[in-house]
Parts: sequence; C-alpha cells; structure tokens
Amino acid sequence: MIEISVTKTFVRLYRKLTVAIREKADAKTKIFRKNPFYPSLRTKKLEPHHEEVWSFWINKDYRIKFRFVDSQKVHFLFIGNRKDIYS
Repeated sequence: MIEISVTKTFVRLYRKLTVAIREKADAKTKIFRKNPFYPSLRTKKLEPHHEEVWSFWINKDYRIKFRFVDSQKVHFLFIGNRKDIYS
C-alpha cells in the first residue's frame, strides 16, 4: 500500500473544497493507495516530463498533483480544479 505525505498547500486547498469533492477525493485516494495507476484515476505524468510530477482524477474537473518519492511513497502537492493544477 502506498504511503502518502502532503504539503501545507495541499491541506489548505483540501479544506476549501466542498464536502462532496472532499468525499470523492478521499474515495479516489483509497483506490490510489492500492494502485496509483488504476484506470479510473487516469494517472498521468505532467509536462515537462523531466520534473516527475503526476496527477490523477478526482472527477472531470478536479485533480490531485503529486510526486513519487519512491515505489511505496508519494507526496501530494496540490488539489484543485484542473484549470488551476496545470498552470
């Protein structure tokens, strides 16, 4: 199972989300812990590829941006609207 750490920014942004989005994020994070490349997460590496930053879907509008620390640990960097996450 994947171990997850989070940034202060991630915590601050998570708290600002609606309850419905937080619940969806929690459910997707459970799936992510078991398999970060589960198809419904649509995990992908972000540009530029050399920065090793990834994201996965909460829903069609919201994403979690993260970085792999090693094969069993990730660091969640950002959570929010897909328009904000890619800027």
